[in-house]
Amino acid sequence: MTDVDVLSSRMKSRLHLQTKTIGADRIKKAKDNNEDIAVLSMFLPNASAVEENRSFYCSLGDYCRLGDPRATKAGTKKMEYKTRQWHENCFCCCVCKMAIGTKSFIPREQEIYCAGCYEEKFATRCIKCNKVITSGGVTYKNEPWHRECFTCTHCNITLAGQRFTSRDEKPYCAECFGELFAKRCTSCVKPITGIGGTRFISFEDRHWHHDCFVCASCKASLVGRGFITDGPDILCPDCAKQKLM
Repeated sequence: MTDVDVLSSRMKSRLHLQTKTIGADRIKKAKDNNEDIAVLSMFLPNASAVEENRSFYCSLGDYCRLGDPRATKAGTKKMEYKTRQWHENCFCCCVCKMAIGTKSFIPREQEIYCAGCYEEKFATRCIKCNKVITSGGVTYKNEPWHRECFTCTHCNITLAGQRFTSRDEKPYCAECFGELFAKRCTSCVKPITGIGGTRFISFEDRHWHHDCFVCASCKASLVGRGFITDGPDILCPDCAKQKLM
């Protein structure tokens, strides 16, 4: 029998960063402290901004939406994130190309994603329904499942948190596995499932639960003792002798 591995969803927590429009002093403080924020500001026309504007280069380079990655027209806005800069409209999702604006975004390997595209591309998906696992799930054979999707192949009862076993790579609850595949006890005819380390005895082509392996006459347990077969029955030596007398 197998225990399902219960987990708090293995999907990485999505890092939603928020863009902020802030003043020059706050921008300097954010840079000095290496804060993980994107800064939305405006190109200024005054002399103090000339040198800063001159160093600007849009990270989209040749793909800059304004046609010139060095454009710094006064009144237009720019976005800064860590050591990179963009024109406001160039700071966009690398998948859908929609401008991020002041919405949440997720950085990954030098690319910027909107929340929806990041989820579509990277989120952990259930192997059964292919939908995103947003909260707790389970793993079985290193594959992710929603708890409600991890069910018995035969009866569809939820297996999360339950003991189960598998056959041909498919999970079954203990009851269904016993009814469909398990050996049956010669005495009580119920399945021998092995749940909880159940012990059983086998002799030739017959099988018994540990507690069912008793003398057909006196009902004494024959586990660990000698016994005599008498057709379909098994007898302890004493009862076998009495039967022969």
